[in-house]
Amino acid sequence: QVQLVESGGGLVQAGGSLRLSCAASGRTFSSSYAMGWFRQAPGKEREFVAAINWSGGDTYYADSVKGRFTISRDNAKNTMYLQMNSLKPEDTAIYYCAARRTIPIVTAARQYNYWGQGTQVTVSS
Repeated sequence: QVQLVESGGGLVQAGGSLRLSCAASGRTFSSSYAMGWFRQAPGKEREFVAAINWSGGDTYYADSVKGRFTISRDNAKNTMYLQMNSLKPEDTAIYYCAARRTIPIVTAARQYNYWGQGTQVTVSS
């Protein structure tokens, strides 16, 4: 079993920055896991934000965050990050991290096996 715990959310003004972290643990977790970030705003479906492959050498972003957000991971710490810059009010949502035991990058929510509990990000205008 794998446990994922997000942190780093909060309230920020438009144009500001936040860095989210996702700490992974569990007997079976290793660097051979693809990971990703998703978000869900009130009244909307969960949407893909960014994904990273097992090594960190391959990343993929939703068009809405490309150029503003950066996904990364530190396998020595079993932690994934999402650096969010130039935040906009429309970025307000609960952000979830996810993991799947596979080598290549994964962008579809239905393909992930493990999910964190989420962290709230609120961007004020």
